[in-house]
Amino acid sequence: MSTELRGLYAITPETTAADTLLASVAAVLAGGCRMLQFRDKHSPMAERVARARALRALTRTHGARLIVNDDLALATLVDADGLHLGAADGNLHAARAVLGRDRILGASCYADFAAAKAAVAAGVDYVAFGAVYPSPTKPEAVYAPPALFERARRELPVRCCAIGGITPDKAPAVLAAGADLLAVITDLFTAPDIAACAAQYQRLFEEPAA
Repeated sequence: MSTELRGLYAITPETTAADTLLASVAAVLAGGCRMLQFRDKHSPMAERVARARALRALTRTHGARLIVNDDLALATLVDADGLHLGAADGNLHAARAVLGRDRILGASCYADFAAAKAAVAAGVDYVAFGAVYPSPTKPEAVYAPPALFERARRELPVRCCAIGGITPDKAPAVLAAGADLLAVITDLFTAPDIAACAAQYQRLFEEPAA
C-alpha cells in the first residue's frame, strides 16, 4: 500500500460552504490530484456526514482516494479509503484493527521522529511531518526540518508526507529531502485556478526533484 502513495495530497479547508467545497474539490481532482483528505472539526455531525458522502462520490468518479481526518466512525460509515489521525485523536493500533490492511492509515508526527517510529510499529502507511514552512492554517505548529525527511527516507519503510506552508516554488526542496506526499490546503484552495494549481503540483512528481 505505502509504495502507491505519492503525489499531491489535498486537504479540505475548514470554513468553506458545502457547495463551494464540492466545486473546489472537483477542480482539484480535475487537476490530477488522486488523494484527498476531508478535514472538518467544526460542522455538525449531520453536515459532516453529508459532505463526506458527497466527497466519497466525487473521489470515486475521479478514481481518487478519500481519507477522513480524525474520525474512524465517519471513515467507516462513508466507506472511505482511509483515516488520518493526529497525536491526540485516537489509537493507531485500534484504528488499524478496524480498518484492516486494505485501507490507508496515516499519522501526524509533527517533528517527532520517535513518534513516527511508533506509528510505523502500529501499522501506518505514511507518516506526516510539519510544518515544513510557516503555515496559515496552523501558525503555532513546530518546525519540521529537511533532515527529518532525509532520516525518514533512510530509516522508515513507509511513505513520508510534508505539510505546512507548501507552495509549488518551495515544494521541490521538500521532495528532494525525502517527501513522497505534499499535503496542501491554503495555496491550493485559494488559488485563482484550482485545477491548474493542482496540475502544477502533480507535475512536480513527473519531473526529477531538484
